[in-house]
Amino acid sequence: MKDPSQVIHDTAYRLLKESTAKLPKDVEDAIKKAYDRETESTAKTQMEAILTNIEIASTGIPMCQDTGIISFYTKVGERFPFLGEIRDALLKATRKATEQTPLRPNAVNPIVGGNSGDNTGRFIPWINWEVVPGDSLEITVFPKGGGSENVSIVGMLKPGVGLTGVKKLVVDNAMSYMGKACSPNIIGVGIGGGIDIAIKIAKQQLLRPLEDRHPEPEVAQIEEELMKAINATGIGPMGLGGKTTVLGVKVDYAMRHPASLPVGVAVQCWAARRSTAVISSNLDVTYVTHPSEVA
Repeated sequence: MKDPSQVIHDTAYRLLKESTAKLPKDVEDAIKKAYDRETESTAKTQMEAILTNIEIASTGIPMCQDTGIISFYTKVGERFPFLGEIRDALLKATRKATEQTPLRPNAVNPIVGGNSGDNTGRFIPWINWEVVPGDSLEITVFPKGGGSENVSIVGMLKPGVGLTGVKKLVVDNAMSYMGKACSPNIIGVGIGGGIDIAIKIAKQQLLRPLEDRHPEPEVAQIEEELMKAINATGIGPMGLGGKTTVLGVKVDYAMRHPASLPVGVAVQCWAARRSTAVISSNLDVTYVTHPSEVA
């Protein structure tokens, strides 16, 4: 009989190992296409270095020394029978991955100082819980580095500025940090809700496949407009000039209060690490983004 805690632990550990060493196919394909589009020698050189990095990392070592703050996005079926096993299994998997992958210890106490040494501590790894219909558990691991996190923002706009103001905020932010976030980037935008809702929506957009278009045409149009506008800046790979500053811009929204227009902007570097698996109620595991295990 399978041990549910062990299955969840082993799945999360594999997701951590794979996500830090190999990009999802949609991201890697987008980077290769961006390399082919570039004509400037400096931009071409930067993209070539990124692709070399990806190739070396695919042997099973982290693609970046900053293996990020660890977040898990969980979609828990309302009839999944092992809810009580999840949190502890994810914590133990994080500790094991830190030691064996290895992952850089990135959990620092902001009050008294000191690094926990194992990427765990108060509220870390962060676990996002979503209860959904069904009896399975979907786990997405999302290790996000500090450089791109440092240029993510929330803007509290006056409602009167409308979507024009929203777009200006996103483009102005990209112009302000230039190459500091290891471009080409992926940008998630959350519009509306409250200050916490906006940035949560924005960050969730970074989990969407790059080929995914928002089902509402008005929102899909905003995504396309923002991507074209930011790429037109010529900031380029690593901020050194070129055609590709962003690989994608993903937008979603929540209903807002009449008096406020919050906008969250979450920035991701080219190392857009994420990995997803689904565990059924009988503890069978399907690996979605990385079906072949990293060596």
